[in-house]
Amino acid sequence: MKNASAVKRHKQSEVRRIKNKAVKSSARTSAKKYVASVQAKDSVLAGTLLRELIKELDTAARKGIIAPNAAARKKSRMQKLFNASFKAQ
Repeated sequence: MKNASAVKRHKQSEVRRIKNKAVKSSARTSAKKYVASVQAKDSVLAGTLLRELIKELDTAARKGIIAPNAAARKKSRMQKLFNASFKAQ
């Protein structure tokens, strides 16, 4: 028979895994939408999506779902993309 505490820990870890997966997936989806808007040359939409993406990355980093440096790196790359695409507008 399994230890009751081991069963509980397994349930807890499974719930956390599913939540973490959802947060990561949401951030990736936001990044894809943002890149698509940049490629479509829509600066207003891209600016809005960039702010949302930064918020999602910061939240994920704060909760320990992704590493803080990974969030910073992704934010930096997305901001560089924005600035390179829309610098003359």
